[in-house]
Amino acid sequence: MQNWINAYSWMNIRFLLMGLEVTVLISVVSVLLSFIIGSVLGIIRYSRIKYLSAVVGFIIDIIRNLPLLLIIFFTYFGLPNFGFKPETIPAAIIAMTVFESMMLAEIVRSGLNAVDVGQMEGARSVGMSFVQALWYIILPQAYKKMIPAIISQFVSLIKDTSLATIIVVPELMQHAQVVYGQNANYILPMFAALAVLYFIICFSLSLLGNFIDRRLA
Repeated sequence: MQNWINAYSWMNIRFLLMGLEVTVLISVVSVLLSFIIGSVLGIIRYSRIKYLSAVVGFIIDIIRNLPLLLIIFFTYFGLPNFGFKPETIPAAIIAMTVFESMMLAEIVRSGLNAVDVGQMEGARSVGMSFVQALWYIILPQAYKKMIPAIISQFVSLIKDTSLATIIVVPELMQHAQVVYGQNANYILPMFAALAVLYFIICFSLSLLGNFIDRRLA
């Protein structure tokens, strides 16, 4: 019991919270960027633009079937061979954004395809261009259908930030490793703290998604 009390000293808790700040930073930036990029890529696939949609689809299929850990490794250790050497936090954000964008692109494409084709035909019949119909008619309906899947993917992204510890990003998992690296008796208390903190973040995001879903129902 004393080990648990010592493990949760103010110094250790403060150190974990500093790691939590980095985790939240990486998550928020990656979520925003991947949502934008994933939406664009999903729309391109849905639009069936000659050649471009096929190329985008090919790239998406490749990246979606690669482990995120491999993408993180390539971003941090591979990109310097091409003249670009990101720091650890930017490298983690780039890797997370690339991977999640591909996952979200498929969610967006599926959501757009789930909208009845008659909606597009009806919009075009009243004189709307394809872009206008997509923006004002199809996308609003599609995003309502996609909310649960998108929120689930964002929750996965937050949990996947722990993989960034492999390139020594000073995020939550890495800070916990530093704490229990100084005292092996702190391993269980640190993992318990990690479980609580990740649960709070992910559950809060799930509640937000449910709230948005109800509001838009």
